[in-house]
Amino acid sequence: MTSPDFKLRNATLEDLPVLLDFEQELITAERPFDVTLKEDPISYYDLKQIVLDENSCVLVVEIEGRVVASGYAVPKKARHYLDHEYYAYLGFMFTHQDFRGKGINAKIVEELKDWSKSKGYKEVRLTVYEDNIPAIKAYEKVGFKKHLIEMRLE
Repeated sequence: MTSPDFKLRNATLEDLPVLLDFEQELITAERPFDVTLKEDPISYYDLKQIVLDENSCVLVVEIEGRVVASGYAVPKKARHYLDHEYYAYLGFMFTHQDFRGKGINAKIVEELKDWSKSKGYKEVRLTVYEDNIPAIKAYEKVGFKKHLIEMRLE
């Protein structure tokens, strides 16, 4: 991390306006990868509910008092045929463009992995668009491996 003022913390409801802006920036960034997204306005998450959910972990990174990144881990029920009943699902991974390439996402992922382990989850998953090469490389850098490819027909 290159910034001495880096602070990783749990999100609060006071962060909600910034988190909602991050969500819209994520949607804008991902729209070119997904022709099935509805027209704006759309929302991916119920961020208020996730922040309030004691079974989830929403993290933000502050630099000089400004929230610049986010990510969450939420429990998901696994398919009945897998060797685990629940897993931690990571999402809402966003870093403001002015702060990318500084290891912030890696710090968030590490903390979310630690949180997941502390909750007893042995499996941690996330989804990423196949053509989002920078995101895939970032996740591979912190230990994720490609697992499934979802395919579709129109």
